[in-house]
Amino acid sequence: MSKGLLLVVSAPSAGGKGTILKEMFQQDEQLRLSVSATTRQPRPGEKHGEHYYFISEEEFQNLVNSGNMLEYAAYVGNSYGTPREPVEKWLAEGLDVVLEIDVQGGAQVKKLMPDCVSVFIVPPSMTVLEKRLRDRGTEDESTVRKRLETARQELSHAEDYDYIVVNDRLEDAVEDMLAILRSEKRKYARNPGVIQKVLEQ
Repeated sequence: MSKGLLLVVSAPSAGGKGTILKEMFQQDEQLRLSVSATTRQPRPGEKHGEHYYFISEEEFQNLVNSGNMLEYAAYVGNSYGTPREPVEKWLAEGLDVVLEIDVQGGAQVKKLMPDCVSVFIVPPSMTVLEKRLRDRGTEDESTVRKRLETARQELSHAEDYDYIVVNDRLEDAVEDMLAILRSEKRKYARNPGVIQKVLEQ
């Protein structure tokens, strides 16, 4: 059984990352979404192990200190991170794992697991991104402007990623993401270990 592929996916707010990944998971049963750990309290309807691993600050720091966090950060007084163990377990089982994280987390994972494949999803233009943010109707003007400024900062890191996918039409973006996955898995298969297995059988 070959090892699974670790896919790091980042995008600015309203970049469409969540919608694209939802479609990908519906089309590829080998995909798994990594669940983050957090020290914040669960919100109504959130389940431990499904939406987040809800743990104490002490437990979180123990995971960090023991090297069992792939990436982590503090946000608004709480800690967030990606536990290493579930990801490595899935990869060992031959399943492909998606990490849906920001650019800082992506950089941390790339250092720890250089074999990962990173994809940055970008909007076709800042004008489109602004329209998507405003169409959500969930934020005031100040928040929209902050999100746009953050998006510009995040986009400056896009070229650090292995691939850039433009999310103009959802169907095309999903197909691009699945094509990257297929291509990288074929690339992974072209290694001496595969030939050795053939010769031994």
